[in-house]
Amino acid sequence: MKTLTLVRHAKSSWDHPGLTDFERPLNQRGIRDAPRMGSRLAARNEPPQSIISSPAVRALTTAKVIASALGYRAAGIIADERLFHAYSEQLLDVIRGFDASLRHVMLVGHNPGLTNLVEQLAQAGIANIPTCGIVVIDFSIDHWRDLSDGAGELLLFDYPKNIPE
Repeated sequence: MKTLTLVRHAKSSWDHPGLTDFERPLNQRGIRDAPRMGSRLAARNEPPQSIISSPAVRALTTAKVIASALGYRAAGIIADERLFHAYSEQLLDVIRGFDASLRHVMLVGHNPGLTNLVEQLAQAGIANIPTCGIVVIDFSIDHWRDLSDGAGELLLFDYPKNIPE
């Protein structure tokens, strides 16, 4: 059995026109939502054995905040350039390369790739993973390389607007 947790980065800021897309930080809503979503995830799921994030500032910041809520060391987060604006097939290539000893892995990245990946793997009818949205999918496989379309079971789809104010 394998578990894949997918996290779309928290809401980012467009307030600094001189920054590249890669450099954009979280805005105030993103700074508020990331720890709240991390706490919600920690209450529902065991922490992943590995967290891999897009190296974009908004994604890596989200990964670090959520990792903290899960009791996962920020220094252990792997920044992987292949996740920056990756399409679902690129994400699948990354996932299929995970070591079989890893039972639970978290990816932190971007749309539309993450939403398309969920649809491909779990056929869950999720039209859009909102910013700081979290999806958890289980697979009845022994090796990540054996991932196939429609083989996943959606366990969780949560996002900040599900949190009562």
